[in-house]
Amino acid sequence: MQDYKSKLGNLADKLKKDQPKTPIQEVHPVRVATPVKVSEVQLNTWIPKTLLKQIKAYGLNHELSLKEINIKALELFLSHKSK
Repeated sequence: MQDYKSKLGNLADKLKKDQPKTPIQEVHPVRVATPVKVSEVQLNTWIPKTLLKQIKAYGLNHELSLKEINIKALELFLSHKSK
């Protein structure tokens, strides 16, 4: 019984003296491929007010910005013209 108590007492002293040996975890950030950024230019046009209202309503219904709608419309127009 004495031997057990002395071992138990030594264990407490060891825990107080020794630093815990925890593994050090290395954190590496996830590398995400950055999308190729296309340079943009400004395009100003005058359109009928009723057409603008229709475009805005379409954008709200389909969760698209005016910019996205204009880009899609111009790409569609050019794809049909090139055929």
